[in-house]
Amino acid sequence: MDDVQKETAHIHPHDSDGKDLIVLASTIKHWGKELGFQHIGFSDTRLEEAESHLLGWLESGYHGNMEYMARHGTKRSRPDELEPGTISVISVRMDYLPAEDDDPEHILNHPEQAYIARYALGRDYHKIIRQRLQKLATRIEKEIGSFGYRVFTDSAPVLEKALAEKAGLGWIGKHSNLLAEQTGSWFFLGEIYTDLPLPTDTPSVNHCGTCTSCIDICPTKAIIAPYTVDARLCISYLTIELRESIPVELRPLMGNRIYGCDDCQLTCPWNRFATPTPEADFLPRHKLDNISLLELFSWTEDEFLSNTEGSPIRRIGYECWLRNIAVALGNAPISHETINALKMRQDHKSSLVREHVQWALEQHT
Repeated sequence: MDDVQKETAHIHPHDSDGKDLIVLASTIKHWGKELGFQHIGFSDTRLEEAESHLLGWLESGYHGNMEYMARHGTKRSRPDELEPGTISVISVRMDYLPAEDDDPEHILNHPEQAYIARYALGRDYHKIIRQRLQKLATRIEKEIGSFGYRVFTDSAPVLEKALAEKAGLGWIGKHSNLLAEQTGSWFFLGEIYTDLPLPTDTPSVNHCGTCTSCIDICPTKAIIAPYTVDARLCISYLTIELRESIPVELRPLMGNRIYGCDDCQLTCPWNRFATPTPEADFLPRHKLDNISLLELFSWTEDEFLSNTEGSPIRRIGYECWLRNIAVALGNAPISHETINALKMRQDHKSSLVREHVQWALEQHT
């Protein structure tokens, strides 16, 4: 039995005193670090301010076609309604920024190349983090006995950024992403809802100050006010969540961004502290960190499915994949290769693809 096991062996969390729970909390953080989480924190479940902001955002229609954001009522902002008995939340952070020879801005400045959000270059984070969280919960259970819990990784109505902020993992920046002082924002979040009365960590303090870099850089001006994003204008929404035609007026602003957008993170001063991820699963696959639009546009549906297996990109489907690349090709420099590639898709079976291909061709005439 190691030192950690000796410290926790006598703990019965539901009738423990404060000292025992402090030891347990410290031990959970230790185990979390062993499992590859860079930061672990604890919070209570009170999210009144975040709930008010969410309801106002939904009422304004800023969620666009993401009906799931409103579908669950207050379950998103009241953990006990989603998972009865929840009194504490364990929040975790896992860094994902890959180490690259070509920095992201280099790709953005070469419009014939495809820009894919850094989080989506490797394997889908959902399964990776959920498995690690389950291992953490199982280890806790092994040491203290049965307890109530449920793990989440962007997989249910959870206000993960607000909870992480309360748990001391960072603060919500003006771009609505979570920021950490010594880390920046290139990380994923995950949670364990639990009935353990864990001691809460000190909430993070906002350090955005007067900086408006993220607001100023947004290609479509989707950050309509500090801490408020109109998803209907956001390139991440347009390329990932939207399954319909991309508004014509926004297409020229998308540049070569075919899956997500990182501009607000790339310009954030706090991201100068970011360090590359140690997770091999998050490293780029199939040259997606530096690949031409024409090469991706030439993929057949079978190639798309094969090359995006285990990737978050697969969720948008082949049709939206071609739609997004067609827009980027419309924004690319004029060339015979580009025009010929677009003409090859003019008669595609999907009216959505045909529409965006036709728009792209019109940009080159």
